Amino acid sequence: MTFVIRPAETADLKRIEGLVAQVRAGLTSLTVDRATLREKIARSSTSFAKEAREPASEEYFFVLADDDRGEIAGMCALQAAVGLQDASYSYRIGTVVHASKQLNVHRVHPALYLSNDYTGCTELTSLFLGPAHRGKGLGTLLSKSRLLFIAEFPHRFAEKVIAEIRGISDDRGRSPFWDGLGRHFFSMDFPTADHLVGTGHKSFIAELMPKHPIYVVFLSNEAQEAIGKPHPNSRRAMELLEDEGFHYENYVDIFDGGPTVECRRDEIRAVHSSERCLIEIGPVEAEATRCLLANTRVQDFRCCVAHIVRRDPGEVVMSEETAHLMRIRAGDQVRVLEL
Repeated sequence: MTFVIRPAETADLKRIEGLVAQVRAGLTSLTVDRATLREKIARSSTSFAKEAREPASEEYFFVLADDDRGEIAGMCALQAAVGLQDASYSYRIGTVVHASKQLNVHRVHPALYLSNDYTGCTELTSLFLGPAHRGKGLGTLLSKSRLLFIAEFPHRFAEKVIAEIRGISDDRGRSPFWDGLGRHFFSMDFPTADHLVGTGHKSFIAELMPKHPIYVVFLSNEAQEAIGKPHPNSRRAMELLEDEGFHYENYVDIFDGGPTVECRRDEIRAVHSSERCLIEIGPVEAEATRCLLANTRVQDFRCCVAHIVRRDPGEVVMSEETAHLMRIRAGDQVRVLEL
């Protein structure tokens, strides 16, 4: 495998723009807008260069690249702490009980409560793998690489990590949850609202969003069925996070109703099960242990999937090709997670 995860660079802008053009509505953090993407890369570069001692407004933007071929196959990002500058909204699914002893009536109704409960949490965002590269194992690398970055630099991230999973929408960008709820308050279609948020125009959410609980029973059947359900193209991404210990706690996206999953940072499998090892460079057989590997540098972070041979505790052997891809030498350290 010649693909490696690395920080996005200004020189990647055109290729990133071409890849983002393939994104369907519902992935708010990736919008086809050159100025927004350029700002995202610049903000990321500043974050990687910063000597952060605790999570703040940093955003780390990664690409899945084959630099020898000049190709970018996917991207992903980390928001160190959400909601510190612009409010972060979710719907919490709660319960309302209506009861009357006199009439012998007892009704339990789920309701949507507008929430800022995830303020200050770290968020996994912007996950997208180009259609031409799906089904090749690159999705695992793309998803879990961010978790190794968290494992290596935990002080840069919050104690709780979340991920908003894309909700149900069709090829035309129609979202049943949005049609059943959001459009009544915003007077615009789902792709338009999605684009506005993606380009940083978020004030309309606070201005127009209903502040009172919304009884789920008042929504259309189609909207109700979409609550907490991932888009078919995002099911695998959700499964990968569930394998890492993430779970759904009845929080959903305010636009498409997609589920939000969460996990305590130190309980994420990649965080507590990965380890730092010294490396040697030498021949590696094809049947050797397949691992996710990451170097231990911030600005020149690199992560890939490769085979290694374990020697003494805390020591591994990797091939010259892998070392070149990772930009490391014999005697350096590498973070290792067995797959």
